[in-house]
Amino acid sequence: MVRTYGFLSTHPPTQCGLATFNSALAAHLGGNGSRGGIVRVVTDSDDARPAPGVVHTWRPGDDGGRRMATSALERFDVAVVQHEYGIYPGPDGQDVLPLLRALSVPSIVVLHTVLTRPTPRQRILLEEIVDAAGAVVTMTGTARDRLLAGYHVDARKVSVIPHGAAEHMHVLAVRQPRPHLLTWGLIGPGKGIEWALQALSLLGDLSPSPTYTVAGRTHPKVLEQHGEAYRDGLERLGERLGVSEAVRYDPVYRDQTTLIRLIRSADVIVLPYDSQEQVTSGVLIEAVAAGVPIVATSFPHAVELLTDGPGLLVPHEDPVALAAAVRRILTEPGLADELRNRARVLAPTLLWPAVAARYENLARSLLAERPAAAAVALP
Repeated sequence: MVRTYGFLSTHPPTQCGLATFNSALAAHLGGNGSRGGIVRVVTDSDDARPAPGVVHTWRPGDDGGRRMATSALERFDVAVVQHEYGIYPGPDGQDVLPLLRALSVPSIVVLHTVLTRPTPRQRILLEEIVDAAGAVVTMTGTARDRLLAGYHVDARKVSVIPHGAAEHMHVLAVRQPRPHLLTWGLIGPGKGIEWALQALSLLGDLSPSPTYTVAGRTHPKVLEQHGEAYRDGLERLGERLGVSEAVRYDPVYRDQTTLIRLIRSADVIVLPYDSQEQVTSGVLIEAVAAGVPIVATSFPHAVELLTDGPGLLVPHEDPVALAAAVRRILTEPGLADELRNRARVLAPTLLWPAVAARYENLARSLLAERPAAAAVALP
């Protein structure tokens, strides 16, 4: 049995999808009585004060920071490393590579991004990270296929384990007087909310007409570089389209309980993302777990999860198609219930206890291989 896990990642109070994912995975992998600890990666703008469960903080520009982070991870049986370009020091976060190479304990690297068109440095770096890792996890089959087709890596190291989700369906769905559309997450360019606003303007003939909630703070990096320019632009667009009274901006970073209540109040989750690269979406997983019908642009994770699944796919940057899909869910007899039933079938495999169990099995297999590997290495 794995006794302890060390996690290397951004981590709360940092507000980003990676930090939220790491916090949930650490909590559920520790649910079997295993002890664990977090080596937290921060930027200069993060609140770096000690947080519960954090055993070391890796700060940018900290002399010896990588060596101390390595030493902290060595105290555990297995290291679980979240990977995203740019969260670690060095160009494209390259300082994580010597850390992985220095670890003597088995490592599981979770790939949150697999690019189809990486720079040469990004490609080489990811190939070397996979080579240094004991095992690698992608969260979708699409990401695994992309990794194996576009990079020189050992396929035997790669496992697919979905992004986890909290249990939602036990929370009572409180319906609003008007159909409720919802987009949530950290807000910034690329979220495609402008397309959803245009779609909303095409649904005014419905009786009653829908409302639309955009929940979440502006992404900290966007806020640092551009302020609230994107959100301000959305509000101006809503005024021009005549939908301002139907749109509510809720700029709050919600805890799990209040977020679940908000999600369950929706009639349709709208994911109008611009990206055609996104192979993992925690918001999409949470929406499926909540059993709410989804309309999403055809980004890779949505195509994999929603094709013949609990939602409808639409082309990117197409408000007419987006409005038509929402209209179908709100008006076509039986469609919303069919999509909810598909979600109920899929959701149990996505809940955090099931996902954590798969990480536990992967960690056990790595530890079981160690004696054999050591024996082979003996003269």
